[in-house]
Amino acid sequence: MFGSTEAFSGFAVDDVERAREFYGETLGVETSIEHGLMTLHLAGGRPTIVYPKPNHTPAEYTILNFKVAAIEPAVDELVARGVAIERYDSIEQDERGIMRAGGPYIAWFKDPAGNVLAVLQDR
Repeated sequence: MFGSTEAFSGFAVDDVERAREFYGETLGVETSIEHGLMTLHLAGGRPTIVYPKPNHTPAEYTILNFKVAAIEPAVDELVARGVAIERYDSIEQDERGIMRAGGPYIAWFKDPAGNVLAVLQDR
């Protein structure tokens, strides 16, 4: 039924303008706003809609992954831009907050609405 239909992802935030500043200015993602909705224009032609939601509850899982060639400089740049890397008691992470066991190297952080994001590097 939807095999040839254009599809896109979306997620909620509590404040679209604050999200635009974070995604656009802090992370350097191209953004646009139309009708009160923000679109993230992600590399690879994957638009993602970000919409305001009253009484927003942050996602407790990773909603967006940013794949990078080298994770250490990406994590260092995030921290330099004021982004906190998340630490989880149940996951072994190095001094930068990078998990290196199992699959890809990965570090998690949150947007201003508390949604979980990740930066990851294939091994």
